[in-house]
Amino acid sequence: MVTNYEGEAIDFKETLPLLPVRDLVVYPFMILPLFVGRETSIKAVEESLNNTDRLILLASQKDITAESPSPSEIYEMGTVAMIMRMRKLPDGRVKILIQGLAKARIKEFVGTEPFYQVKVEKVETQPVTATASTIEALARTVKENLEKVISLGKVLSPDILMVLEDIQDPGRLADLVASNLNLKVTEAQKVLEILDPVERLGYINQVLAQELEVLTQQSKLKTPSKEDLSKNQKEFFLREQIKAMKQELSDDSSEKNDEFAEIREKITAKALPAESEKEALKQLGRLERMHPDSSEASILRSYLEWVVDLPWSEVSTEVTDLQYAKSVLDEDHFDLEKVKERILEYLAVRSLKGSSAKGPILCFSGPPGVGKTSLGKSIAKATGREFVRISLGGVKDESEIRGHRRTYVGAMPGRFIQAMKQCKTINPIILLDEIDKLGSDFKGDPASAMLEVLDPEQNFSFRDNYLNMNYDLSKIMFIATANMLDQIPGPLRDRMEIINLAGYSQEEKVQISKKYLIPKQMDEHGITAEHIEFHDDGVEFVIAGYTREAGLRNLERQVGALCRKVAKKIASGHHLKTHILSSTVEELLGPALYSREDSNEYDEIGVATGLAWTAGGGEILHIEATKMKGRGITLTGQLGDVMKESAHTAYGFIRSRATELGIDEKFFEENEIHIHLPAGAIPKDGPSAGITLATVIVSLLTGSHISKDIAMTG
Repeated sequence: MVTNYEGEAIDFKETLPLLPVRDLVVYPFMILPLFVGRETSIKAVEESLNNTDRLILLASQKDITAESPSPSEIYEMGTVAMIMRMRKLPDGRVKILIQGLAKARIKEFVGTEPFYQVKVEKVETQPVTATASTIEALARTVKENLEKVISLGKVLSPDILMVLEDIQDPGRLADLVASNLNLKVTEAQKVLEILDPVERLGYINQVLAQELEVLTQQSKLKTPSKEDLSKNQKEFFLREQIKAMKQELSDDSSEKNDEFAEIREKITAKALPAESEKEALKQLGRLERMHPDSSEASILRSYLEWVVDLPWSEVSTEVTDLQYAKSVLDEDHFDLEKVKERILEYLAVRSLKGSSAKGPILCFSGPPGVGKTSLGKSIAKATGREFVRISLGGVKDESEIRGHRRTYVGAMPGRFIQAMKQCKTINPIILLDEIDKLGSDFKGDPASAMLEVLDPEQNFSFRDNYLNMNYDLSKIMFIATANMLDQIPGPLRDRMEIINLAGYSQEEKVQISKKYLIPKQMDEHGITAEHIEFHDDGVEFVIAGYTREAGLRNLERQVGALCRKVAKKIASGHHLKTHILSSTVEELLGPALYSREDSNEYDEIGVATGLAWTAGGGEILHIEATKMKGRGITLTGQLGDVMKESAHTAYGFIRSRATELGIDEKFFEENEIHIHLPAGAIPKDGPSAGITLATVIVSLLTGSHISKDIAMTG
């Protein structure tokens, strides 16, 4: 019967898993962590944790180099321990915290796979026969010798002497001292196998006495007296030290010279402009005079690495074959004839004028999803240039454009210099994505900093604060994208050629779906034409019922959703081809999300059809009017100020023409007109509803029917 660390009595079983340990002997009452890496050992730990008592036998290996020790290579005497905690490590090992409980001897190996299982018998400690005074004297001697060992430089736990003061049992005192002395395995195992507590403490005292003698001799050798050192010995010693230092300095200097020579060679090979090369060599000279470990040397080294990594004269071979460029643009994008024509015009000028032709600064403006960003990639592909995208959304710091000065910790060049390092040529295509989302705050105005970048008269000598030298950006073809032009400052907008990309009509969306979106989604979802077929009416139903946008992103998502539904069918064993028709879409995607506003079925009095603009395209809007006793005009439907003024203007115009229109003047004194625009939760405003409002009022007052086939704006 033994007790664990909580004082609970434990009666361990006769058969336990065995954990062989290397270069270590565990004693009873010890609590220590162990790292377990061998597969057999990990399985032994897992077996122990599966048992309620969590006991395991720890026995030392005779040969610490053996990966799979045989039974004969393991000491018979070991320690039964309890696993208190276990944690798996990322490298596959496990870390366990164990407490030694009692000594035990291996009687027999009863299993070797997948780990050793052994029959054990508990080894009882022999009773103490020595007198109390003898034990006290021996214990004091051990503690004094241990204190001397620590004073002579032996690295031990600083709390060990305080812990020893509270221990009276000679056996536990011997075990604790032995566990802290880093003994050889043979010596530590001998301590474990001595069963008489007083004899065990006496052996530890002998080991301490030997260690004390060795440390004393070592201390004498380290600190020879002045008398033992003759003048010649001192001189020899100093000469050897100076020789070693000179050798070390020579090695360091050689390495530094090699590094500086390599940087100087790179600067020369880069063919920098004269002013830039002079500045780079000046900074290199400063670096050579600095201590290599100083913070400023690290900053200068990073700066010079930026200088030599930038492209200064490297160019991409540009494609000027108009037929090839046209085929690439047509392959990637449907319609967009105006944009394609502008790119082909630029390539034609390049083919005639050569590299001196300045690149255009195009700005693609339009709603999200119409292909502005992907068009920039296609232009790079068509012209054979490198392509880099710079996202400007949310940029509020001017230093993001012009770079940070090197005086700041962690300073970096601006985004344009970073982009040039990334593309490694001086004539890439740089896409300025979301240029209308540039912000400004107390750190400066990035939009104003962009003026220098995009101005052909200035960008040949763009000066980044980090580089502090001119850099040529004039060979770059800039392409910007924006959703709302009115958010771009006037001077910046003036430097760009605006090309509007309007939303796609339903017919165009159908064609784009068939040529691009559907094949792309089928390929991404691993299905072929044998599994699914999209019919025109099915695609039209998806566009009208599940998307409300000018672009194509939601349409692509819905096509992807249909492909996933079909992929699930195929994986479930359904191999019949699925036809995407207007009648089958709702079965796959659920009820339609949007409904179309249809025209009236017949001509009506007091109901006119207007045309409305939305980000998702054009809509029709029914304007309704009715009359009642009262006076004036009432407007409902969340109308803006401009539309309210249009309604009052139409009302005033009709009153002024009442006689010509056959309306009794007394009507306006006795009746109130109520005009309502449906979908009251949606705000409406704009200057183009005047004609529709006037028509609906005239229809109401004269009893004239309005044709259901006419929609108005203006």
